[in-house]
Amino acid sequence: MTNRRTIASHTLLILFSIIVLFPFLWIVAASLKTQIDLLLGKFFFVPNLQGYIDVLFSGTSDFIRNFKNSLIIGLSSTALVLTIATLAAYSLYRMRWPSWVIHTLLGWSVVFHMVPPITLAGAWFTMFRTVGLDNTLFGIILAHTTLNLPMALWMMGVFVRDVPREMVEAAEIDGATTPEILWFVIIPIVRPGLAATGILSFIFSWNEFAVALSLTQRQTATVPLGIGKYAQENTIAFTEMAAASTLSIIPAVILLLVAQRFIVRGLTSGAVK
Repeated sequence: MTNRRTIASHTLLILFSIIVLFPFLWIVAASLKTQIDLLLGKFFFVPNLQGYIDVLFSGTSDFIRNFKNSLIIGLSSTALVLTIATLAAYSLYRMRWPSWVIHTLLGWSVVFHMVPPITLAGAWFTMFRTVGLDNTLFGIILAHTTLNLPMALWMMGVFVRDVPREMVEAAEIDGATTPEILWFVIIPIVRPGLAATGILSFIFSWNEFAVALSLTQRQTATVPLGIGKYAQENTIAFTEMAAASTLSIIPAVILLLVAQRFIVRGLTSGAVK
């Protein structure tokens, strides 16, 4: 009976892995085909790197600039999100606030996170144009920080709340100041939460399309906009689009591989007591 359950579990895992990986493998295969092979649906083909060459080195391609913009925006907004969310979580759960203040703030963050980002893009565009931040990397960094902050606040709140109060009280008895407690006691303990929250914030920023479309132009466009550029009104450059999509996955994969153990520990620690 146990063997049957094991076989069934492994079979389900294999099927699920195939379902998850098939779109990615199809995109990689499409990026190595010629436009004709792709349109004819050929299963067997000779690998061709022309799509990658066009994306990276063509005089009409802005992909490298898009890639650099997305890295700057993603890393900067993630750093801001982690800093603000950690400080806010420490304030909420380690300082004496009335319960209605905590519930109101957390409730607001949930409601804000449920609002479609595209509904905020018009207001942000008007505000940023007024203060001269339209079509700037700093403007889109602020927008992505605002979008990801509610999720980060919830996640970091769980980790900061679960830090043993005895450790904080011991540090206070030893004369540690609030910044010292935060830096030497809280942050080392919530490091897995910082990793998990940071990875999710970076990926959300890296993949965001609607707000970036409204707030950027060619000089500040991000990777999703660069990929979408290959879909024109009269033609679609499928091979180049697949090559750009494959290249765009690289940063997220690297981050996941580097911080995998922190992510798993961070996402599960809140559920395990």
